[in-house]
This record gives sequence, structure tokens and C-alpha cells, in this order.
Amino acid sequence: MLEDTLSSMSGGAIVTLFVAAFILLCVFLGVRVVPQSQKYVVERFGRLHAVLGPGLNLIVPFLDRVAHKISILERQLPTASQDAITSDNVLVQVETSVFYRIIEPEKTVYRIRDVDAAIATTVAGIVRAEIGKMELDEVQSNRNQLITQIKMLVEDAVDDWGIEVTRAEILDVNLDQQTRDAMLQQLNAERARRAQVTDAEGTKRAVELQADAELYAAEQSAKARRVSADAEAYATGVVAAAIQANGLEAAQYQVALKQVEALNALGKGEGKQTIILPANAIEAFGDAFKMLKGKG
Repeated sequence: MLEDTLSSMSGGAIVTLFVAAFILLCVFLGVRVVPQSQKYVVERFGRLHAVLGPGLNLIVPFLDRVAHKISILERQLPTASQDAITSDNVLVQVETSVFYRIIEPEKTVYRIRDVDAAIATTVAGIVRAEIGKMELDEVQSNRNQLITQIKMLVEDAVDDWGIEVTRAEILDVNLDQQTRDAMLQQLNAERARRAQVTDAEGTKRAVELQADAELYAAEQSAKARRVSADAEAYATGVVAAAIQANGLEAAQYQVALKQVEALNALGKGEGKQTIILPANAIEAFGDAFKMLKGKG
């Protein structure tokens, strides 16, 4: 039946059919739709010709071919663990993880065979070198700075491979059991030392406060004595000024005043009291009362 159909067709129709089929094949081979998350590396006669980005692209059929389809999504290397020795000779085990993405696939496919293995080896070497420059305490306390330094060095190392390192992480820094025991003993000793220092500082502070209190009390006592002395001096000055101004009469008045005060104090005593006074004392009191009355 096919032979009958072909025999019934003219030679021009057959040529037209083959031309149409060839055109369809060229369109099929020449049009390439690249997904958003990929890039295509195109070779012509075995050599790099072009890199196709996401979207609709055209290539020359039978001359160009898509040799590599490269994902440009961010990738994560498997968590790697490597040993390193710090500058104070402590063996540590560092767990790292690196994130990267391919931005120039033409470099990646023609310059490196196993990208993940190459990056992992590079990271391991850089981590050992950087930790070797630091003491253990610095590794623990300056982890962010160490991560930044490692990321920068890895970026420089893989730049020729068309790779961008987006993140580098140090997940953990592990120590062997002997080192942990030694650090625990050191930590306990440091805590005991700090407790002793705190107790000593507390005792010192208590002594200082006690001394300050005693000094304050002494200062206040001295101020009180000085005020009392100033009052007595003032009273003496007043009496002296009165004697100087009024002569003997003022002095006799003060003596009479003191005698009356003494007699008043004796009279206020508890119980019955018998007071024997000499005769001239009675006369003195009489004079004193006269003088007080006269002053009044």
C-alpha cells in the first residue's frame, strides 16, 4: 500500500515532504528552552561555543550541541570533620559545612572534574592552617572571625573554578577526653581562685567600712568636743568681759548664782537629808540672795 502511495506521488511532492521533515528536525534541534535554575554549555565541534541562560535559545543544528546542563542552585557540601592542632598544641576536631553555587559553568566543567571533592579538600587545608595560628581559647571565643577568614580564603581559592562560596560554617569544635578533663580541672581551679578573691575582697571591704565608721565617729566626737570647748570659751569670755566691765560686783554675782544652784540641787535630793553649814556660809547665802534680788 505504501509503495502504491509513493508511486502515486510525484517526485516533487516527495522532495517537499523531505524538506518539511528536515525543517521540523532543525527546529527541534535548534531551539533550546533552558529552565530558570540551569545553564547549558554548548560545544561546536568539541570546543566551547556558548553558555545558554534561562529562557528560549537558538543553536545551529548539527553543528552545536548541548554538552553540559549545569544547575545554578545553591549547593551544600556534606558535613566534613578534620583534625587540627592549635598553636598551643591542642588537638581539636572541627566540623565544617560549606554552601556554594556555580556562576560560571564554562569554568567549572572545563577546569575541575569533581567540584565537591575539590572544595572539601580546599576547606580542610584552610581550616587546619587557620586554626594552627590560634590558641584554643581564641578558637572558642573568636569563631565568627574564624568563619569569616575561612570563607574569604576559600572564595579566593575557588575563584578560577567559576564558583561563588555563599556561606561557610564551623558547626562544632570537639576535644579529646584527656584535654576535656584537663580543661575541667583548670576551670574548677579558676572558680576556686575567683571565690577566694571574692572572699578576700569582701573582707577587705568590710575592714575598710569599719575603719571609715570609726574615723567618722572620731571626727564627730572631735567636733563635739570642739563645740563644747568653744561654748566654754565663749562663757568664760562673757564672764571675763562682765568682770572687766562691772568689777567685783559681777564676780560676786556669779559666785552667789553658783551657790544658789548648789543649794537648790541639794534640796532636790531623794530622802531626808541633813545639811550642816557653817555660820559664815549662811551669811554668804544671804548676801547671794540679796545680790540675786538686786539683779532681778
